[in-house]
Amino acid sequence: MKEKPETYEFKPDRAPLVDKNTYDAWYAESISDPDSFWSKKASQFIDWFHPWDEVTSGSPDDDEGVQWFNGGQLNVSYNCIDRHVLAGHGQDVALLHEGNNGETKSINYKELLDEVSLLGNVLRKRGVKKGDRVCIYMPMVPEAMYAMLACARVGAVHSVVFAGFSSEALAARIKDAECSFIITADVGVRGDKVIPLKERVDQALLQCPDVMHTLVLKTLDNSVPTHYTDLDYRYEVSQVSTQCEPEVMDSEAPLFILYTSGSTGKPKGVVHTTAGYLLYAAFSHACAFDYRPGDVYWCMADIGWITGHTYAVYGPLCNRATCVMFEGVPTYPNPSRTWEIVEKHKVSVLYSMPTLLRSLRRFGDQHVYHDRSSLRILGSVGEPIDPETWYWFLNVIGEDRCPIVDTWWQTETGGFALLPLPWSGPQKPGYCMRPFFGIQPLILDEKGNEIQGKGAGSLVLKGTWPSMMRTLWKDSGRYADTYFKPFKGFYFTGDGAERDEDGNLRVTGRVDDAINVSGHLIGTAELESALTEHSFIVEAAVIGVPHSIKGEAIYAFVILAQNVVETKELLDELNSLVCLKIGSFAKLDTISVVSGLPKTRSGKIMRRVLRKIVTYQSDDLGDLSTLADPEPIEDLLQQFQK
Repeated sequence: MKEKPETYEFKPDRAPLVDKNTYDAWYAESISDPDSFWSKKASQFIDWFHPWDEVTSGSPDDDEGVQWFNGGQLNVSYNCIDRHVLAGHGQDVALLHEGNNGETKSINYKELLDEVSLLGNVLRKRGVKKGDRVCIYMPMVPEAMYAMLACARVGAVHSVVFAGFSSEALAARIKDAECSFIITADVGVRGDKVIPLKERVDQALLQCPDVMHTLVLKTLDNSVPTHYTDLDYRYEVSQVSTQCEPEVMDSEAPLFILYTSGSTGKPKGVVHTTAGYLLYAAFSHACAFDYRPGDVYWCMADIGWITGHTYAVYGPLCNRATCVMFEGVPTYPNPSRTWEIVEKHKVSVLYSMPTLLRSLRRFGDQHVYHDRSSLRILGSVGEPIDPETWYWFLNVIGEDRCPIVDTWWQTETGGFALLPLPWSGPQKPGYCMRPFFGIQPLILDEKGNEIQGKGAGSLVLKGTWPSMMRTLWKDSGRYADTYFKPFKGFYFTGDGAERDEDGNLRVTGRVDDAINVSGHLIGTAELESALTEHSFIVEAAVIGVPHSIKGEAIYAFVILAQNVVETKELLDELNSLVCLKIGSFAKLDTISVVSGLPKTRSGKIMRRVLRKIVTYQSDDLGDLSTLADPEPIEDLLQQFQK
């Protein structure tokens, strides 16, 4: 067997936007003189209604917070659409929508402008004002993109909720963001499954009396439940004009709220603002994928996640990209579907997820052999990519010629933080390698001391960058406690990282209580809270364990109430409850009934001990000096050694 090299370096097929010399020079400037660096990029990538007075001020961990491009005024929708049309590019294709049934719809920038303007006028007509919150709960259809851009056009703050979330989870997000308007569809269709979106919205509305209107896109089912707030999408847009002036927005005006799981039961509403976010989205998209107008770009992420926001909508459209949007399932009606789409649309940049790649790899290479000669660059997002999947992505999908942009970033960072730009130097399988411009990563030990050279510890980021989150919605205290209190003066990512002897970085996964299932980050507290709502459950603990396809599987431990007997029906009820409260993507893989849980003297569950026991690493349980009672561990060891 041919030995695989430890690192790879790729030769560009055209003059790159960023080569190694450019990367080194730009990175140095972005750290030594960030105001000058970002000022030049802001003039290059964004059209302003009014220029800024100062590039940056404040600090993210003080009362005032950090601010970028103060005094500047712009509109995100204008930058993503209008300016391209005004420059004569109205006929350029903006969106290639691949339907679940294989039908393709091509939408150019002029048509996109008309559709977004129509919806923007509907929002204004129905009373949505600058600063109002709008919830978007949509399948992967063009109207989902229109909705985001229409909100940005009229100055409304959108909160997109992933269409896999249950009515309970949807209601919690609507109430927390205080949304007055909802945009949804009757159903979503993925493969052979029909998802009852409007039915879930109606259930959520029972808990959300402040919602004034629900705009419903009817796609398949005309007999969906109705609610007194309902408006018909197609009728409403037929009653307004395509002339919709974009709202003039201040640089620091909120653009969207996006909820992400945390270490407590309540999801966190991450707030991103206008100018800094858009600049970073567009600039990082162009650099990471060496993007030029005319390339066909496919980000496979759902718009309900930050990847869909930054790299399926805002970044690409600001760069006048041609974007593929896929409504269906990558393995339906056959495992070749992804590669059929690549061939059909001549995709040049494919940005995917390790979980999906592992799933496609499992079906065998015989499904891959469609024409993939259009591919230039491959990307990975959502979790650290394991080396074997990395090699398969390179050797089989990329035919040994396409660099892999292995990206690490978060909802909170707004855009890429660590990644190997395609032509900026060697790539090492499983490593996200180097920081993006303006990002200063450090690795700290438990005491907060910096680890120099080779070593592993907690990943923190120093300083600020344009797209970093500004706060948590209505919870500035939690913002400070979660991100800046653990290591004072630094942004704490919640992830661990290691650095090799050559300075390359690899993110090793969460160090807090969160589980990454197929790229969906789920808080353990949210899962445990759902389980303990069952009257038969006294206490619950949830951990993530390695899974060959999903990255992590969800493993739950439950303590039953007195005189309750474990039955299959009870375990099924618990899984149904989790799916009801959170969504089907949070389904438990394993449920173990136990008599007790290992806890510290302060009452914190020792999840690392649970993880080692169920993964058969019980010969090294680590420091147990803070254990309150050894009996639960002894019982668990006996249970798992049977």
